[in-house]
Amino acid sequence: MVGVGASAGGLEAFKSLLKHLPVNTGMAFILVQHLDPTRPSMLVDILARQTQMTVMEAADGTRVEPNCIYIIPPDNDLGILHGELQLLKATAGDGHKRLPVDFLLRSLADEAGPSAIGVVLSGTASDGTVGLKAIKAAGGITFVQDENSAQYFGMPGSAISSGCADFVLPPAEIARELARIARQPQLLKFGRGSADETLRGGNEHLNKIFTLLRARTGHDFTYYKQATIKRRIRRRMLLHKLENLGDYVDFLRADPKELDALFQDVLINVTSFFREPESFEVLRDTVLPRIFGGRSRETPVRIWVPGCSSGEEAYSLAIVALEHLGGDAKVPLQIFGTDIDEDAIFKARAGIYPERITSEVSGERLKRFFTEVAGGYRIDKSVRDRCVIAIHDVGRDPPFSRLDLICCRNLLIYLESPLQRRVLQMFHYALNPGGFLMLGGSESIGVSSDLFQLDDKEGRIYSSKTSVIPAYELTARPFGRNLVPISSDTRIAPSDADLKDEADRMIVALYGPGGVIVNEQLDVLGFRGKTGPFLDPAPGLASLNLLKLIRHDLLMDLRNTFTRAVNGELPAVKEGIRIKHDGKEQRLNLRVVALAKDAAAAFYLILFEDLGTHDLRTSKAGAKTGAQGQADAANGPRLRALEEELENNRSYLKTIIQDQESTNTALQCSNEEIQSSNEELQSTTEELETSKEELQSTNEELATVNEELENRNTQLSETNNDLMNLLASINLAILMLDRDLRIRQFTPQARRLLNLIDGDVGRPIGNIRPNLNLPELERLAHEVMDQMLVKSQEAITPSGGVYTVSMRPYRTHDRRIDGVVIAFYEHAQFESLRRLATIVNDSNDAVVTLNLEGRIETWNPAAERIYGYSAAEAIGKAIELVLPEPEIKPMHELIRQVRGGKRVPPQRVRRRTKDGTELEVWLNLSLLMDETTAPKSLSSIESPIEGTHSGS
Repeated sequence: MVGVGASAGGLEAFKSLLKHLPVNTGMAFILVQHLDPTRPSMLVDILARQTQMTVMEAADGTRVEPNCIYIIPPDNDLGILHGELQLLKATAGDGHKRLPVDFLLRSLADEAGPSAIGVVLSGTASDGTVGLKAIKAAGGITFVQDENSAQYFGMPGSAISSGCADFVLPPAEIARELARIARQPQLLKFGRGSADETLRGGNEHLNKIFTLLRARTGHDFTYYKQATIKRRIRRRMLLHKLENLGDYVDFLRADPKELDALFQDVLINVTSFFREPESFEVLRDTVLPRIFGGRSRETPVRIWVPGCSSGEEAYSLAIVALEHLGGDAKVPLQIFGTDIDEDAIFKARAGIYPERITSEVSGERLKRFFTEVAGGYRIDKSVRDRCVIAIHDVGRDPPFSRLDLICCRNLLIYLESPLQRRVLQMFHYALNPGGFLMLGGSESIGVSSDLFQLDDKEGRIYSSKTSVIPAYELTARPFGRNLVPISSDTRIAPSDADLKDEADRMIVALYGPGGVIVNEQLDVLGFRGKTGPFLDPAPGLASLNLLKLIRHDLLMDLRNTFTRAVNGELPAVKEGIRIKHDGKEQRLNLRVVALAKDAAAAFYLILFEDLGTHDLRTSKAGAKTGAQGQADAANGPRLRALEEELENNRSYLKTIIQDQESTNTALQCSNEEIQSSNEELQSTTEELETSKEELQSTNEELATVNEELENRNTQLSETNNDLMNLLASINLAILMLDRDLRIRQFTPQARRLLNLIDGDVGRPIGNIRPNLNLPELERLAHEVMDQMLVKSQEAITPSGGVYTVSMRPYRTHDRRIDGVVIAFYEHAQFESLRRLATIVNDSNDAVVTLNLEGRIETWNPAAERIYGYSAAEAIGKAIELVLPEPEIKPMHELIRQVRGGKRVPPQRVRRRTKDGTELEVWLNLSLLMDETTAPKSLSSIESPIEGTHSGS
């Protein structure tokens, strides 16, 4: 489906496009032009002569068919839904301009997605730019008519400057390119689901593309939505006539600029002011009162807008917050707008938006928060100063902190689940307890319900759960290398190593002794086998230190054996240990084995080797019936064991004493080091106090410099305003060029004469097609700069008008030549002025002009002869100079009447010459107007009456 839009001059473009289109493209063409709503359209009859395809006026509910052309009827907007055309009666609500081309193209983007094609042809203003952006965001193709073939370049120029044009061609070439695209198999499948089929077998190549993108831009798109990425890649392949993904990888490696283009395509910069207005209503009525309520003026409100694109979202939030604050401008407010697109960030920082935002921003807000500039609106300084716009990658860079609100709308929908989870964890980490998260209408927190709870369903407002410990780590890399998820029916065969590990685990469980893995501090890192009979956790706070877990009757042997192991006696073993458990005596060996030891840490395996048990109750019964000799024989080994245990206790106590002495020595050394550190800290504190004073002094200097810069900035702003008003008020065509002959500035008269638009500022003068014949303009301009001379020549317009083109060097305040100033004087205007001046100078009557207060502004030669005053003596003086006393009051009454618009007939009045002679004259007093018909001055023509001279 191809949507074509045009405005003024679009008829010839339409005809050229259809004339060169084949009749069997399989495409449907929908044409929209700005038409007079009060007159019937003849477009259908005119365009039907240019093609053999069926041309018809669009009717409501018409099913769109291939190889047909549908023309918008007058006074209607045209959209499409489920393959049927939808006509909507045009309305002009709130004084907003109609944008029928945008309306069609946006509807087409929603309907056809990657199968949509947008074409913008000749026209004024900027209608169509937003629609082309929507089509490009949906994966479609965009065309714009080039400047050389467009009669009016406003609409094409706006689309090109926004960066949403894939092809910039004349209409005939656009037709040929459409025919080529129609033969591409990628576009024959309608809808959004065909990208995978187009990029079949492409996972290996996708990884290579991600690698190239990351190397070029520093951003990893592995965990962005694969369907979106594939649509973007398919679109770029279509533009470059490539059908194989491997060929596109080779093309990317050969042309790094294509990586930049793909990067821009992947970034979906579709935004607007106050998008989804109901969310902003909830924000205004519910969220902001809770954020600002009870807020001290020392604690700023901090808001973050990730994925802010060209800044509309961030500035919308700032406007709503300022409206909530009302006149309380002292409450600190910081809004951070971030994105990974440097071009979008540059536009956001400039804060200049086209006229079409009038359909998004109310007239009241435009008046309060925007300043009208050439071609659009600039965000007001009061809003801009509260916004910090920066480049930031939410998937890679650390977040902002201590935030009250995060507005992340329509960003998560482009991320895969793992990256979504990490971003939401980061948001939870960045928000203050109970802070708010605002999502788009198509987004939710998904599996992160443990981090956020829903506050307002309609506005998609969530609040941070304060009972959750943040899981986000600033230094963690969230993902591995698995780029393609494994399907649920995939079976992985176990390796030999896996089987061996499983067998080893079974053997240890069945036959191995119980044990624990510890570090040098006896903290348990892991349990192996059955350790229950040997552990008896002490009451109190839970601990994994083995000294708190081991049975009390094993504690002494454990510490003694472990000390030997640490001192290098490996393996350290204590044999024949007896413990009592459940009325039975259990014998075991305690073994300590080193697992790993390096400069950083050492780890040990402590094994409890069970030697068996016997019942203590049976032993006692046998002892009662035995002889005394047998008792003595049985007590011998017992005594030896007790003596051995006593010796072990003595050795253990000796070890403890040695450790205590070593500890005391270490504490003394530590105390001395602490005292030394304390002295160093005191010295550092004194240095910090000195540095603080220096910083305070530096801060005062900086504040002074900042104040001077603010004053200078104010002066520059005033000077710039004066210059803008001066250029606008001069009724003369003037063009200023810089050193490279690029347009620096021009007056409104030069705009009409040279066919200029506001976007031409910065363009080389050689790229402009003026309405004058100036073939050697660039050469003469270079001569003016090189020779520092004033040059002039004549130029003729296509209508036969003659202009004198005067060129002089552009000098800076330091007398440096930095360009050229070109003035265009129309011959007819100056010829009439010259003739008028000749008539005034040769007249025998005194011709005098007065300002509206009655002071003399001009004084012709006849006035000098009649009254005896030279021009130098008369100009600037009041008219009383030549009035006798009785004539002063009547003269001022005449001036008042003429200024009031009354036509006064010729008057017979008296005048006085320089030598005191009085004479009678006929006075004809009239009012002179400027080019805006405003009163400017008074004309006085005075003819002497013969024979009226009298002495003083």
